[in-house]
Amino acid sequence: MEKKKYTIQKKEVTLYASDWEDVPLIVLNNFSGDGEEVMKSMAEIDTPECNLLVVGNLNWDHDMAPWSCPPIAPQDEPCTGGADAYLALLLSEIMPQTLPRIKGTPSWTGIAGYSLAGLFALYAFYQCETFDRVASMSGSLWFPDFVEYAKDHVLKKKPQKVYISLGDKEDRTKNPYLKTVRERTETLVKHYQEQGLDVQWELNPGNHFKNPSLRSAKGIRAILGE
Repeated sequence: MEKKKYTIQKKEVTLYASDWEDVPLIVLNNFSGDGEEVMKSMAEIDTPECNLLVVGNLNWDHDMAPWSCPPIAPQDEPCTGGADAYLALLLSEIMPQTLPRIKGTPSWTGIAGYSLAGLFALYAFYQCETFDRVASMSGSLWFPDFVEYAKDHVLKKKPQKVYISLGDKEDRTKNPYLKTVRERTETLVKHYQEQGLDVQWELNPGNHFKNPSLRSAKGIRAILGE
């Protein structure tokens, strides 16, 4: 595997390019770092071969948010709804500039993310037909009106596989937004199952910040399965 780093429109892009031809391409939007810890965790749990495209230096509360949301805690920033613009950049520049850097043609393309990026990964399926599979790890499905949006809108493309996970302590909080995360996540899982989607739902031990790299690797491995 070869690690390739480049910058596109101020986004820091890292491609872990497989030595194999025609293997899947997974897009991982990352809060910090270049995905090295996720790659280590993927190796530790014997994840099938793939190309991993990691995008960093994101304006997190803007690029990953489908619409505006006030700060959910006094020290937080508001979300400012830049997901559509970032998705356009991803599809028009980042991915087209990445494909020539991998061997062969991806057998399929997936999108994965943790926290707000997990929300974004699901949101992308309502906006484009580019992706085939999706992994949302500890996704911010508490986000105001997202579950309602998902129920009221049609997926542009039905994913072949959906993986959704959450920490079993993530809803143990007094925060009025975050305490709804398990209930709303389970509601969305049920909605996708009722649509006939292949959904894997997993509860991991711990809160939102426990083992994010391992949880991300588990989600990626899940959607790489046949």
